Amino acid sequence: MNTTLADGQHLLVNKFVYETVESDVLADILPWVDPDVDGDVEYLFHPPQRGDIIVFRPPTGEEADFVKRVIGIPGDEINIRQGAVWINGVKLDEDRITRPRGSTDFPTTVPPDSYFVLGDNRSASNDSRAWGFASADQIVGKVMARYWPPSEFKLF
Repeated sequence: MNTTLADGQHLLVNKFVYETVESDVLADILPWVDPDVDGDVEYLFHPPQRGDIIVFRPPTGEEADFVKRVIGIPGDEINIRQGAVWINGVKLDEDRITRPRGSTDFPTTVPPDSYFVLGDNRSASNDSRAWGFASADQIVGKVMARYWPPSEFKLF
Protein backbone atom coordinates (compact mmCIF):
# COMPACT_ATOMS: atom_id res chain seq x y z
CA MET A 1 0.00 0.00 0.00
CA ASN A 2 1.74 3.16 -1.18
CA THR A 3 1.07 6.61 0.19
CA THR A 4 -2.15 7.58 -1.53
CA LEU A 5 -2.68 11.31 -1.08
CA ALA A 6 -0.57 14.43 -0.69
CA ASP A 7 -1.17 18.06 0.25
CA GLY A 8 -2.66 20.14 -2.55
CA GLN A 9 -4.51 17.30 -4.25
CA HIS A 10 -8.28 17.62 -4.78
CA LEU A 11 -10.70 14.83 -3.97
CA LEU A 12 -14.18 13.77 -4.95
CA VAL A 13 -16.01 12.68 -1.79
CA ASN A 14 -19.21 10.63 -1.72
CA LYS A 15 -21.19 12.12 1.19
CA PHE A 16 -24.18 9.83 0.66
CA VAL A 17 -22.64 6.34 0.87
CA TYR A 18 -22.52 6.33 4.70
CA GLU A 19 -25.90 8.03 5.19
CA THR A 20 -27.92 6.69 8.11
CA VAL A 21 -31.59 6.59 8.99
CA GLU A 22 -33.44 5.45 12.11
CA SER A 23 -34.65 1.89 11.58
CA ASP A 24 -38.25 2.65 12.59
CA VAL A 25 -38.38 5.41 9.94
CA LEU A 26 -36.89 3.03 7.38
CA ALA A 27 -39.50 0.39 8.34
CA ASP A 28 -42.27 2.91 7.64
CA ILE A 29 -40.93 3.40 4.10
CA LEU A 30 -39.81 -0.16 3.31
CA PRO A 31 -42.25 -2.79 4.59
CA TRP A 32 -39.68 -5.64 4.52
CA VAL A 33 -37.47 -3.84 7.08
CA ASP A 34 -38.13 -4.93 10.65
CA PRO A 35 -36.83 -2.42 13.19
CA ASP A 36 -34.92 -4.12 16.00
CA VAL A 37 -34.95 -1.33 18.55
CA ASP A 38 -36.61 2.08 18.54
CA GLY A 39 -34.01 4.69 17.72
CA ASP A 40 -31.63 2.11 16.24
CA VAL A 41 -29.73 3.55 13.27
CA GLU A 42 -29.18 1.72 9.98
CA TYR A 43 -26.90 2.61 7.08
CA LEU A 44 -28.73 3.07 3.79
CA PHE A 45 -25.86 1.41 1.90
CA HIS A 46 -23.09 0.27 4.23
CA PRO A 47 -20.94 1.55 7.09
CA PRO A 48 -17.30 2.50 6.57
CA GLN A 49 -15.26 -0.58 5.77
CA ARG A 50 -11.67 -1.52 6.49
CA GLY A 51 -9.45 0.06 3.84
CA ASP A 52 -11.85 2.89 2.93
CA ILE A 53 -10.30 6.34 2.73
CA ILE A 54 -12.62 8.69 4.60
CA VAL A 55 -13.01 12.40 5.22
CA PHE A 56 -14.10 13.37 8.72
CA ARG A 57 -14.24 16.25 11.16
CA PRO A 58 -11.23 15.85 13.45
CA PRO A 59 -11.78 15.13 17.14
CA THR A 60 -8.89 17.50 17.86
CA GLY A 61 -11.07 20.55 17.15
CA GLU A 62 -9.04 21.61 14.12
CA GLU A 63 -11.07 23.33 11.40
CA ALA A 64 -9.79 21.48 8.32
CA ASP A 65 -11.26 18.02 7.72
CA PHE A 66 -8.96 15.01 8.04
CA VAL A 67 -8.43 12.33 5.39
CA LYS A 68 -7.39 8.92 6.76
CA ARG A 69 -7.70 5.22 5.99
CA VAL A 70 -10.06 3.03 8.04
CA ILE A 71 -7.98 0.32 9.70
CA GLY A 72 -10.31 -0.90 12.42
CA ILE A 73 -14.11 -1.19 12.44
CA PRO A 74 -16.35 -1.61 15.52
CA GLY A 75 -15.38 -4.70 17.51
CA ASP A 76 -11.89 -5.08 16.02
CA GLU A 77 -8.92 -5.51 18.31
CA ILE A 78 -6.06 -3.33 17.09
CA ASN A 79 -2.48 -3.84 18.17
CA ILE A 80 0.72 -2.17 17.04
CA ARG A 81 3.85 -4.17 17.73
CA GLN A 82 7.13 -4.99 16.00
CA GLY A 83 6.54 -2.06 13.62
CA ALA A 84 3.31 -3.55 12.26
CA VAL A 85 -0.44 -3.19 12.69
CA TRP A 86 -2.32 -6.28 13.83
CA ILE A 87 -6.10 -6.60 13.40
CA ASN A 88 -7.80 -9.34 15.41
CA GLY A 89 -4.47 -11.14 15.73
CA VAL A 90 -3.66 -10.98 12.00
CA LYS A 91 -0.76 -8.84 10.79
CA LEU A 92 -1.82 -6.19 8.26
CA ASP A 93 -0.01 -6.82 4.99
CA GLU A 94 1.70 -3.51 4.21
CA ASP A 95 5.18 -2.27 3.47
CA ARG A 96 5.43 0.51 6.05
CA ILE A 97 6.64 0.80 9.61
CA THR A 98 3.99 1.76 12.16
CA ARG A 99 4.92 2.73 15.70
CA PRO A 100 2.54 3.31 18.60
CA ARG A 101 2.51 6.89 19.84
CA GLY A 102 0.29 9.38 21.56
CA SER A 103 -2.35 8.50 24.11
CA THR A 104 -3.74 5.25 22.70
CA ASP A 105 -2.74 2.12 24.61
CA PHE A 106 -2.39 -1.11 22.64
CA PRO A 107 -3.98 -3.52 22.21
CA THR A 108 -7.26 -1.60 21.97
CA THR A 109 -10.76 -2.58 20.89
CA VAL A 110 -12.73 -0.33 18.56
CA PRO A 111 -15.99 0.66 20.31
CA PRO A 112 -19.42 0.68 18.64
CA ASP A 113 -20.01 3.55 16.18
CA SER A 114 -16.28 4.30 16.04
CA TYR A 115 -13.35 3.64 13.71
CA PHE A 116 -9.60 3.32 14.12
CA VAL A 117 -7.98 5.37 11.35
CA LEU A 118 -4.39 5.84 10.25
CA GLY A 119 -2.75 8.09 7.70
CA ASP A 120 -0.82 6.38 4.93
CA ASN A 121 2.23 8.49 5.80
CA ARG A 122 2.50 6.82 9.20
CA SER A 123 5.66 8.56 10.43
CA ALA A 124 4.04 12.03 10.17
CA SER A 125 0.32 11.28 10.55
CA ASN A 126 -1.96 12.80 13.19
CA ASP A 127 -4.33 9.87 13.57
CA SER A 128 -6.01 7.41 15.97
CA ARG A 129 -2.69 6.61 17.62
CA ALA A 130 -2.60 10.19 18.94
CA TRP A 131 -6.25 11.04 19.70
CA GLY A 132 -8.23 7.81 19.72
CA PHE A 133 -11.14 6.75 17.57
CA ALA A 134 -13.06 8.62 14.86
CA SER A 135 -16.74 8.65 15.73
CA ALA A 136 -19.24 7.62 13.05
CA ASP A 137 -21.08 10.92 13.44
CA GLN A 138 -17.89 12.84 12.54
CA ILE A 139 -17.54 11.13 9.15
CA VAL A 140 -18.27 13.36 6.15
CA GLY A 141 -17.91 10.73 3.43
CA LYS A 142 -15.79 8.30 1.44
CA VAL A 143 -13.05 9.42 -0.95
CA MET A 144 -14.05 8.21 -4.42
CA ALA A 145 -11.42 9.86 -6.63
CA ARG A 146 -8.38 12.10 -6.74
CA TYR A 147 -8.93 14.52 -9.63
CA TRP A 148 -6.30 17.24 -9.21
CA PRO A 149 -3.73 17.48 -10.52
CA PRO A 150 -5.14 15.76 -13.62
CA SER A 151 -1.90 13.85 -14.21
CA GLU A 152 -2.51 12.05 -10.88
CA PHE A 153 -6.17 11.16 -11.42
CA LYS A 154 -7.15 7.98 -9.56
CA LEU A 155 -10.38 6.20 -8.62
CA PHE A 156 -10.54 4.55 -5.20
